[in-house]
Amino acid sequence: MTDHLLPLAGAIAFAGLVAVVAFAAVAVRALRRRDAQTADKQLLELARLQAETAVRIEAMRDVLAGRQAELHRAVNERLDSVTHHLNQSMTTTSQHTVDSLQKLNERLAVIDNAQRNIADLASQMTSLQSVLANKQQRGAFGQARMELIVQDGLPKGCYEFQFTLSNKCRPDCAVFLPDRRPLAIDAKFPLEAVTALREAKTEDERKQAAARMRQDVTRHVESIAAKYLITGETHDLALMFVPSESIFAELHDGFDDIVQKAFRAKVVIVSPSLLMLAIQVIQQIQKDARMREAADQIHAEVGHLMDDLKRLHERVLKLQQHFGQANEDVRQILVSAEKIEKRGTRIREVEFEGDNPGTDAVVIRAPLPRRLQTGG
Repeated sequence: MTDHLLPLAGAIAFAGLVAVVAFAAVAVRALRRRDAQTADKQLLELARLQAETAVRIEAMRDVLAGRQAELHRAVNERLDSVTHHLNQSMTTTSQHTVDSLQKLNERLAVIDNAQRNIADLASQMTSLQSVLANKQQRGAFGQARMELIVQDGLPKGCYEFQFTLSNKCRPDCAVFLPDRRPLAIDAKFPLEAVTALREAKTEDERKQAAARMRQDVTRHVESIAAKYLITGETHDLALMFVPSESIFAELHDGFDDIVQKAFRAKVVIVSPSLLMLAIQVIQQIQKDARMREAADQIHAEVGHLMDDLKRLHERVLKLQQHFGQANEDVRQILVSAEKIEKRGTRIREVEFEGDNPGTDAVVIRAPLPRRLQTGG
C-alpha cells in the first residue's frame, strides 16, 4: 500500500510541481503584462514629458532668439553711437589739429619775420656803429635827423640848411624868426667822450672819460657861441642838437654843470624831442607874426563886412515895410469884398409886391465909397 502510495505521492508531487510551474508561468506572464502596461504608461508619460520639454525648448529658443536679436540690436546701436562719437571726436580733433597747425605756421611765420627783422636790425646796428665811429659820418647822421625834424615842422622859406653868416661860418641849419634873424642849430656832437665813458670799467677810467667829456662838450659849446652868435645879425640863442635821447638824459643826470655852462653861454642843448617842441613853438610864433602882419587887412575887411551888414539891414527894413503895405492892401481888399458880399445878400433878400404894381419899388442906395465920403 505504501508502494501504491509512493507513485501517487510522486504524481501528486509532480502535479503540484506542474501546478507550481504553471502558477509561476501565469505569475510571470501576469508580471510581464503588468510590466508592459507600466512600461507603456511610462512611455506615455515620457512622451508627454518629451512633448512638454520640446514645447519648453521651443519657447526657450524663441525667447533666446528674441534676446539674441535684442542684444544684437543693442550692440549695433551701441556700436553706431560709439562710431558716431568716434567720428565726431576724430573730426573735431582733426579740425583742432589743423587749426593748431595753421596757427603754429602763422606764428612760425611771424617768428621767422621777427628773426629776419632782428637780423636786419643787427646789421643796421653794425652799420650804425660804423657810422658813429666816423666823425664825418656821425655828423652827417645827426644832421640828417635834424633836417628831417625841421622839414616836418616848418614850411619852406622859414629855414635854410648850411646858411652862410657874415663871418663866413655856416651853421647846419638856420631857422628864420619873424624878425628875420636866423636861429642857428648845430648838429655835430662829440661822441667819443660818451663812448669812452660808457666803456669805462674802472673808477679811474670813468673819471678820465668824464673829464674828457666835460672838456669836449665845453669846447664845442664855446665854438658854437663864437661862430653862430653874432650881435644884431643872429638870434640871441643857438641850439646844439644831440641826436640821442639817452645821451641827452645822461648829460642832464651826470653833467648838469656842463648844461648850466652852455646855458650861460646862450647855447641850449636839445634832444630830438626837445627840437621838435622848439620847432613847433617857432611855427606858432611865425603864425602869430603872419596874423599880426595881416591885422590891418583883416581890420579893413571887417569894416567892409560891417558896411555890407548895415546895407543888408536897411534893405531888410525896406522889404519889411513893403510886406507891411502889401498886408494892409490885402486887408482892405478883403474888407471891401466882405461889404460887397453883404450888399449882394441884401439885394437878393428884397421882396417886390406883385399885387400892388403902382407901389413904388424899394430903392436901396449904395453908400458912397470911403474915399468920396472923406473927400478923398
